[in-house]
Amino acid sequence: METFQEASTEVITQPIEPAEEKGGGFWRFLLDLVQTLALSVALFLGINAVTARVLVDGFSMRPTLDNGQYVLVNKIAFRSSLPEYGDIVVFHFPVDPNQDFIKRVMGLPGDEISVSDGKMIINGYSLSEPYIAASPAYTGKWTVPEGQIFVLGDNRNNSSDSHSWGPVPMENVVGKAITVYWPPSDWQIIKHIKIEIKTP
Repeated sequence: METFQEASTEVITQPIEPAEEKGGGFWRFLLDLVQTLALSVALFLGINAVTARVLVDGFSMRPTLDNGQYVLVNKIAFRSSLPEYGDIVVFHFPVDPNQDFIKRVMGLPGDEISVSDGKMIINGYSLSEPYIAASPAYTGKWTVPEGQIFVLGDNRNNSSDSHSWGPVPMENVVGKAITVYWPPSDWQIIKHIKIEIKTP
């Protein structure tokens, strides 16, 4: 006589997750938004800590730079060293620090500089300057003090620079010009002419 054993059925149950509270999606969205904004602010502050954006206002750097161009500046280029001859730098105007100027470095601390007969002479060495708009029509002699630099515009005869108001303290220097980024048609990596100068 066959016997049949009743099969047992095991039911596995899992706890049901409580439904998300009403409005929870909004708070999650708000949290994501705050995190995104915080990251954006951090990136903005980080970028501003190492770069600056400067408008070229005027024609003193022609033909290298022109009026209305926007330039990206490396603010940490001179943290541990002086600029080099030929570097194009942005600095706070010593006479009015609220204004920023952009010029080319033509003299370093201790240099003896003179301009005569349309020639730039540094430590007795006469420069050939194919990058300037025209030879300087002025004359003069200057000695660059310690901790300062001598700057000139490439448009020598239409530039307010060290030949008229003196050298620039290094603490006024914002940084080294890197790129013209606006308008897009003028985009270019700025060329820093390397000039070999004999020391005094």
